[in-house]
Amino acid sequence: MMILKCICAIVTRVLFIILSLIGIWRVTQVKDDNRFWCLSLLCLLLVVEMIVSLRRRKGKDYRWFSPAILLFLITIIPSMWILEIDHQQNRNNDPQCVKLHSWEDVKNMISSNETAANGMLHIISMNAGKLASSVCADDWILGLHQFLLILLILGKWLLPLGGGVTRDELSQQLLIFVGTAADILEFTNETLSDVKENSPELVYIILAVWTWSTLQFLHQLAVVSPEESLEAGSDSLLSRRSTDVWSIMESLFIQDGPFLVVRLVVLIHYEIFHLMLLFFTLKNSLALILNLYRLYVIYHDYKRKSNIRNNYF
Repeated sequence: MMILKCICAIVTRVLFIILSLIGIWRVTQVKDDNRFWCLSLLCLLLVVEMIVSLRRRKGKDYRWFSPAILLFLITIIPSMWILEIDHQQNRNNDPQCVKLHSWEDVKNMISSNETAANGMLHIISMNAGKLASSVCADDWILGLHQFLLILLILGKWLLPLGGGVTRDELSQQLLIFVGTAADILEFTNETLSDVKENSPELVYIILAVWTWSTLQFLHQLAVVSPEESLEAGSDSLLSRRSTDVWSIMESLFIQDGPFLVVRLVVLIHYEIFHLMLLFFTLKNSLALILNLYRLYVIYHDYKRKSNIRNNYF
């Protein structure tokens, strides 16, 4: 079992490093500057963290916080920022590229690079870089966003459990992360597509909010069980309803709240309007209202039970 945990810890970090290196490679291709390979030095942080984790904790993650997830975000986010900003600045100057909107597009991309003497395996091994470079910038960026979020969830699953975290709590967190990842991907994909050419500052705002939203994957506060604090004699609202309170705080300050602010800025300040933007703005507004109502219900229920206990004793 210990060997399996160490293998999972190593595999997870290797996957993190591979995706980070793919992102850095794409940056060097887009910028046509090999100096960006210096970003790969950030991957050494993951290697050092892996060695320390294997030696001191046998690969186990921490209960409240995941250093591996944090370092993965540190290694991949700079590449994502560079690619997004470059794409927004040069979206009208993109060379002829291949769009991956269907299986037919994939087949055409492969067949266009195939020669009569070469088989499929040879094409993949020898022309992988050429094929990848021919894909359009927006598809490249979307793919990196998708694989980043998938790896965050998969990594959270594969990392050996930290002390005090049960499999039931982990399964709850993973289900929450699936919905969270879908919302984050929809936010970046839909909102960045609304950016006008003369609005570079909006790109920085959207990327900053996106970066902030990924911090949800660092911890497991949303599944903290209150039993331990209750056994210790704590009777506070946070101790009794920690799962609900932390989930509400995340929605208010990390996800739905910031997403709503950005979309209102797009609607009002930049005067961009379409039905999907309106729908997602209303969705974030409704989510905030329901979370505030949920917080009121939790507080009201806590006060009522506290008064009953005080009157009883």
